[in-house]
Amino acid sequence: MNPTIDYHALAPEIVLTVTVAVCLLVDLVARRSELVPRLASLGVLGAIVPVITLSVDGANRTMFGGTYEVDNYALVFKGLFLIVAYLTILVSFHYIGEGDYYRGEFYVLLLTSVLGMTVMASARDLVTIFVALETITIPTFALAAWRKHDTKSNEAGLKYFLIGVISTAVMLYGMSVVYGVSGANKLVGIREYLVDTNEPALFAVGVFLTLVGFAFKVSAVPFHFWAPDTYEGAPTPVTAFLSVASKAGGFVALITIVNIAFFPSKGSWQPVIFVLAAASMTLGNLAALRQTNIVRMLAYSSVAQGGFMLVPLAVAADVSSNSAWEGVVVYLLIYAGMNLGAFAAVIAVARRTGSAEISSYAGLGRTDPALAVMMTIFLFSLAGIPFLAGWFAKLVMFRAAFDSGTTGAVILGVVAAINAVIAFFYYAGVGRQMWFREPDPAVERTAVPTPLTLNAAMLIVTVGVLALGVYPQAIARLGELAFTPG
Repeated sequence: MNPTIDYHALAPEIVLTVTVAVCLLVDLVARRSELVPRLASLGVLGAIVPVITLSVDGANRTMFGGTYEVDNYALVFKGLFLIVAYLTILVSFHYIGEGDYYRGEFYVLLLTSVLGMTVMASARDLVTIFVALETITIPTFALAAWRKHDTKSNEAGLKYFLIGVISTAVMLYGMSVVYGVSGANKLVGIREYLVDTNEPALFAVGVFLTLVGFAFKVSAVPFHFWAPDTYEGAPTPVTAFLSVASKAGGFVALITIVNIAFFPSKGSWQPVIFVLAAASMTLGNLAALRQTNIVRMLAYSSVAQGGFMLVPLAVAADVSSNSAWEGVVVYLLIYAGMNLGAFAAVIAVARRTGSAEISSYAGLGRTDPALAVMMTIFLFSLAGIPFLAGWFAKLVMFRAAFDSGTTGAVILGVVAAINAVIAFFYYAGVGRQMWFREPDPAVERTAVPTPLTLNAAMLIVTVGVLALGVYPQAIARLGELAFTPG
């Protein structure tokens, strides 16, 4: 039988696929042309249109025997991935154009990774999840090593590739064990197996290995060791993309497989995620305190923020409502904006100083007050200071932990509270450099203007962080919609 294909439901993926093909062909004809990034940005904006029309329609659409579903949950994340992709293109435009980089291929690989993310949001079986995750990851292996003749970039790409291959092997082996024991490839089939059967020990092993594979993808402790070196060595727009969109893709896969497939097997997945959350928050924040390079600081901050996002997931089985799942989604959406904004500001500062050292931020409030204000907003939002968007992310995380009411959840909530205080110190440390320190005379500052596209990206994110901090109901509504049947 021929499968029924809903072209409206597949429109975002179709638009992205066509855009990738067009960008590749244009790059072959017009080398080193600014046309490719412009086409890439238009393609991303074009892919957002069917996401909006599908959201207005509101109906759940299922294809390929239930292995691919376009519902509110999928649309929320497709929208996130496409917006992040557009902002990444804005941030990358002059950075890639002015450097010694392959321009056209950069955007082709970037959009290919985004295509995998949109597929991941709708994947409802193990094979599709695996293929989508590799479509996300493989292009980023090359992007991490995109700096020509740079040993740090080469090291970043190689280390990311080797760890990525190992994590993929572990995850795939875990999935094969889950399939072998349950006899089901679809996530709903695995859930039905768990409901109807006493879970064998081998199944728990499969769950553990699968979660370990995902832990590598989201750089959770103790599987985070690739992140700092990769983030520092990769081009900064790639680092921003890895820390936001790629990390979000891994989290979407983790949420999907735990919520739909593994949920009845609480004893298998909950302790693992509990340990990952506590370890990621604690080690990530403590390591960030010691960093002198802001990219490495944000890398360890990203590890810690991933731990905060894992808290609602760890207690989801003990909360009667969907508030825990909604908390993960809300945190992920807010984190994407504020972290992308922080890396955009890092790029803008580096254009002036040529340095990523935190000491180079000294006196920024005097030399470029607007940039210093935006960087302060992003950092304090990451710290969870009211009334910036990050405070609401922390609120939903704590609410999920304490609504659970179990002893383990309360302990995890206390650990999160202590780590939120620790995080404030290193975020505030950068703010102190910007506003209360004299400019370092050893740091050469140039009067290079910040490109319009980079300013536009930072301004968009700044407005979003401020607006959601004052009116968080908008982002809370998206979290509710993600788990509201169409």
